Amino acid sequence: MAAQDAFDLVVIGGGPGGYTAARRAAELGLRTAVVDRCRRLGGTCLRVGCIPSKTLLSLTEAYAYARDRLSQDGINARQGFEIDLPRLYAYKDAVVAKLAEGVAFLMRQNGVRVIEGTARIAGPQSVAVRHAQGEEEILEARAVLLATGSEPIDLPFLRFDGRLVVGSSEALCFPEVPKTLLIIGAGAIGLELGSVWSRLGSEVTIVEQLPRIAAGFSPTGAGALQRELAKQRIRFLLAARVTGAEVGEARVKVRVEEGGREQDLVVDRVLVAVGRRPHHAGLALEEAGILLTERGRIRVNRFWQTSLPWVYAIGDLIEGPMLAHRAQAEGRAVAELLAGKPARVRYLCIPNVIYTEPEAAGVGFSEEDFRAAKRRYRRGTAYFPANGRALAADMPNGFVTVWMDEESGRFAGMEVLGSRASELIGAGAVALEAEVSVESLARAVPAHPSFMESVHEAAIAALRARPSGGF
Repeated sequence: MAAQDAFDLVVIGGGPGGYTAARRAAELGLRTAVVDRCRRLGGTCLRVGCIPSKTLLSLTEAYAYARDRLSQDGINARQGFEIDLPRLYAYKDAVVAKLAEGVAFLMRQNGVRVIEGTARIAGPQSVAVRHAQGEEEILEARAVLLATGSEPIDLPFLRFDGRLVVGSSEALCFPEVPKTLLIIGAGAIGLELGSVWSRLGSEVTIVEQLPRIAAGFSPTGAGALQRELAKQRIRFLLAARVTGAEVGEARVKVRVEEGGREQDLVVDRVLVAVGRRPHHAGLALEEAGILLTERGRIRVNRFWQTSLPWVYAIGDLIEGPMLAHRAQAEGRAVAELLAGKPARVRYLCIPNVIYTEPEAAGVGFSEEDFRAAKRRYRRGTAYFPANGRALAADMPNGFVTVWMDEESGRFAGMEVLGSRASELIGAGAVALEAEVSVESLARAVPAHPSFMESVHEAAIAALRARPSGGF
């Protein structure tokens, strides 16, 4: 049908990157619309990803602490603790609903038109939207931003059935606590959901093809995290791979090869967490002439433009780590560029976090990066057992490591393992973005007692350390 409306920007996808871009564009005076398949904006992250998983992680962490450690600290519960899964899920869903309404409010507040439907590139500077009722609407768009995110990857011999073999979405709402749970993949999703169900009583085994968990973190950090999770009764099979499976009526038999030996594991549920793929089906990319990379992601330039200059792409659709906060930064930058403002995203300053207990977080350069670049550096580490706040809170496990570039003296990176890692890593992200010196970080006065003191102490240790690396 004929064009009904014209916009400066049409965003396809209402997840973190999409709704952030739409809000920022509208703030800057651009006439903006966002199209999403669901009436409730928020995407995977809000509906079935980051937010619900962190809700379950927080609740089960409190449960495990109360069950296993409170009595050791002098607080005795007169009655035991039990899990009510329906109420747990109800709270999770309430958190999601509240945040989704917050996103909807931001769209209304800024005059963004929200359209429920599926969208595709229909022609030069036009988008076709098919509504749930089957009607199609054509939107004229000076620019289009693709922000449709990603979807879980299954295995050829372990297809998702939504019951016994599941992806991350279904693993947020098992009808009962599985007695045995096998997780394939020891990245953030596998480790976090493994933690949730282990705390609730599942016997959790995680199979990882690499020789260590938490790819992207240093061997020291990954090894320390594995030891802590092993104490929580999570079993790891590393440098191992799943070679086959048989899905029965009530259980799954999985064959695992480890160290040249094969074994069969019979479990109640299998979570496949081997990664995610870009979700761009139905966007008509090929017909529009939009090019993909060899890995199936949308090819963009440094301004996030695709091979069609008026079409942009961000987040999980393009090369780089699949992180919600990365997509938000890119969405904000694209909106600012379209409004004629300078914008950038410094990818080195984007932190990576695993929300287990303890948490693991990193930002900037690691020791491996310095060695690969043959650059000289200094390293300083402070351990939480020496931190008064950590001891007082009964959270003594972990450390903060700071890396300093030897030539410039600037803060270059940080890794944290500990209960407050996701918060502390923000200090590293700010220090990296501001290009501060490690001496400035060491001179800053943190509150006492506080976890932040360990960042301060790690900076002091880096200044005192001997240089390493180089040619």
